[in-house]
Amino acid sequence: MLPNLGGQELFIILFLALLIFGAKRLPEVGAGLGKGIRSFKEALRSADVKEDLEKLENKKTESTVSSSTSEKSTSKDA
Repeated sequence: MLPNLGGQELFIILFLALLIFGAKRLPEVGAGLGKGIRSFKEALRSADVKEDLEKLENKKTESTVSSSTSEKSTSKDA
């Protein structure tokens, strides 16, 4: 995913971030980034849950339709 970053590379990245945003704004930027990532993960989870629920509902309706169809054919044969 990420290339191998050593200590010097991380130090340079943090130093540049400190220069760009300043010492006072850096915690705010980090908090905002964390909240954004968290909300993105929650949205992905809720989308997965919705898809799973829809699949289960489709399976239930298919099994109900197939069982009622087989019951009708069995009652007609008798």
